[in-house]
Amino acid sequence: MVAAPATEMKRTLTMTGLTINAMALIAPGAFLWTTFQAQVAQQNGGTTTALDMVPGLLFVLVLAFLTAFSYAELANIYPEAGAGSSYYFAEAAFLQREESVHYKFARLAKFMVGWVSHLYYWIYPGIMVAFTATLTVYILGLFGIALNQPLAIAAAFAFSGLVGVIAYRGISGSTMTAIVINAIQLTALVAFAILAIAFRLTHPELSYAHDNLASVVLPHNMTNVLFQGTIAILLLVGFESVTALGGEAINPKRDVRRAVLLSLAIQGGVAYLIEYVAANFFVNSSVTTPTAAGGNVGGYDAAAASGAPIGDMVRYIGDTMLGGTGFPIVVILALTVLVALIGTTLACLNTGVRITYVMGRDKEVPGVLGMLHFRHATPHYGVIALAIVSAVLGGYAVLSTDNLLQITLASNTGTFLVYGMTNAIVLVAFGGLHKRNIIKHVIVPVAGLLANIAMLIGIVVMSVSAGGSTQTDTLIALAIVGMWILVGAVWLVLNSAGSNKSLLVRPPLISPEL
Repeated sequence: MVAAPATEMKRTLTMTGLTINAMALIAPGAFLWTTFQAQVAQQNGGTTTALDMVPGLLFVLVLAFLTAFSYAELANIYPEAGAGSSYYFAEAAFLQREESVHYKFARLAKFMVGWVSHLYYWIYPGIMVAFTATLTVYILGLFGIALNQPLAIAAAFAFSGLVGVIAYRGISGSTMTAIVINAIQLTALVAFAILAIAFRLTHPELSYAHDNLASVVLPHNMTNVLFQGTIAILLLVGFESVTALGGEAINPKRDVRRAVLLSLAIQGGVAYLIEYVAANFFVNSSVTTPTAAGGNVGGYDAAAASGAPIGDMVRYIGDTMLGGTGFPIVVILALTVLVALIGTTLACLNTGVRITYVMGRDKEVPGVLGMLHFRHATPHYGVIALAIVSAVLGGYAVLSTDNLLQITLASNTGTFLVYGMTNAIVLVAFGGLHKRNIIKHVIVPVAGLLANIAMLIGIVVMSVSAGGSTQTDTLIALAIVGMWILVGAVWLVLNSAGSNKSLLVRPPLISPEL
């Protein structure tokens, strides 16, 4: 009796499909709404760092491209990686080396990268769920409908279940959803940017935060540029998700590498850059926010005090320049952000479970997570598990800004660790190849590795030195990271003993060919 063939992922994604899915994870426009207040509220010596918001974005855009280039180079030499992404890259890079000192650490390297990846890929969707629930509360509040905390948590669970159902059915349906979402968001982005710039040009009499466009894009204080970069990097993560969809790419050798760089270029180099320039160019003292003391503040102070500063800007533009249409316009924009967050969370689920799937297939995590649905060819058990985790984390984060900061910092730590390790993998992967290029395979990955380490240290130092609840939240986040790494170490030892696997790979008698 011939055994039935194992279910495999369906290769349906062209370069457009790969790029669109990565773009959905970065979500053009959504993070402008969700992070602008935090960027304005950030201070250095008691003064806002907001004047350097765009220079900070430009700075980390360069750093992101360094890491993106490393991912692209690894995807180019390992097109067979499938859904494994950096997890696969780590093992392949060590196995291809002739030196036994490299070869024997292949399993440890791949497990470490895969395990730490979960800090990013399995926490990040929960953050998006929290953002979505919070935005839902804001939109309903515009109509006078107030949601208490239990209902906000229920909204988080309902949203997580919705995206889980879409992800469960397969990447093709997710791609169509992402195409629609990206089209809506990019349209809203262009409209917002045009309105903000047009308002500034037609109302020169107002008092603006920046004297001119040059002031928006040129740095004022290099320390503030670095501080802004610690937040701006959150806008750009996600380009690497393309490499986790290699198992569903029709031509991974050709398309994955291009899609990594193209998605970052469109989202970071065009979309976010345009909207951040427009928003900062618009900021003026006439858009005010009431304070707890009973007065009003304007400019960046108003943005820092507001729960939705971009919404306030759009509403002011509509009421002032578009015949009192501020309310319907802000509702429409908020809905487009809500839709974008759906796409982001969906992309997070699709990416996160695929690395888990490969680890489950290798029996490095429970094997049930390495199974595919017989009809949809999706890692369905992983989707279900991640949807539940996302609902729990989202429900926790929506309760307070402290809770949200805790899981955000834990996720960011995982992001920088994975990005840093991936840059280091390039050094190993190309270390023994004659075709190594000193710029692409040494200078770029070293710069990317150092940049990710520096940004991680910067976030931790800045948050701990802030004192108060921010310091407490940072320490809790670091404790979460430390606990996850400890659990991983214990699991690796116990799983190895139970399956008679060696922690160190024994080199073959004959060195593997490249």
